[in-house]
Amino acid sequence: MKELNLRAYAKVNLGLDVVRKREDGYHEVSMVMQTVKLYDRLHMERISRDTIELGTNLKFLPVDENNLVYKAVKMLKEEFGIREGVSIQLDKHIPVAAGMAGGSSDCAAALFGMNRLFGLGLNRQQLMERGVTLGADVPYCIMRGTALSEGIGEQLTPLPPMPDCYILIAKPPISVSTKYVYEHLNLPGLSRHPDIAGMVEGLKKQDLKMITDRMENVLETVTETEYPVIAEIKEMMLDHGAVNALMSGSGPTVFGIYTDKETADRANDAVYGSGIARQVYTVQPYNPGAGRRERADVGR
Repeated sequence: MKELNLRAYAKVNLGLDVVRKREDGYHEVSMVMQTVKLYDRLHMERISRDTIELGTNLKFLPVDENNLVYKAVKMLKEEFGIREGVSIQLDKHIPVAAGMAGGSSDCAAALFGMNRLFGLGLNRQQLMERGVTLGADVPYCIMRGTALSEGIGEQLTPLPPMPDCYILIAKPPISVSTKYVYEHLNLPGLSRHPDIAGMVEGLKKQDLKMITDRMENVLETVTETEYPVIAEIKEMMLDHGAVNALMSGSGPTVFGIYTDKETADRANDAVYGSGIARQVYTVQPYNPGAGRRERADVGR
């Protein structure tokens, strides 16, 4: 295969709990992850020169070893002794530094692309095992869909897909450091924790209300305090018909769940029109099928 085009899908956290801080400094989590139909595009091409050429549509993004796409390509080139080069064009649409796993998803797509371009013969589990060395969210971004994420994020259990709904995504013009948020989380001082088990049961019953009633993210205690605009966006979404609204990951992206497109579109207009967020999207959950359908979609 000479070249291919890939989609790298974003995610939101329907529920996010931090269970404990380990002695090595990592935090153990319990999260329900959901892929959404918002994606970056990667064009990957084999070239004769033994080099990695990475370009993006955002000038502020690194295009060297500080980019996870570059790291993923380099890792597999070295492991499999690949002497050809790779040219990658990354077209970003997922908000950056926003709690939506954009970088991790790009990395996952690059791993998948290298596997296809050079016929490496790695299965999904083998790609996930390599992905976790680059980032805790990368295995999930390879698997995608609806999943329970535990450990430091690498222990994944597939869940029934989220019921049909519309998801309004809004990122205010600020960026948040995940490291900062976790360092400032007062875990012993948390007064409550999300009902992740109840949310999983809601997914099994395909009960959207049971799911949305349990949307909660303990990291809001840090990020929302630091950036009150997050609470303002949530309130605006709720005022415009969301059944619930929540910050995704460590933020600052906020998403609201809507039962119909018309209400979601009106809320989109209101949020964007207010100027409170620069990047606003109305999307749906994304749950790839199994087997051939999933592989075709990843490479489309």
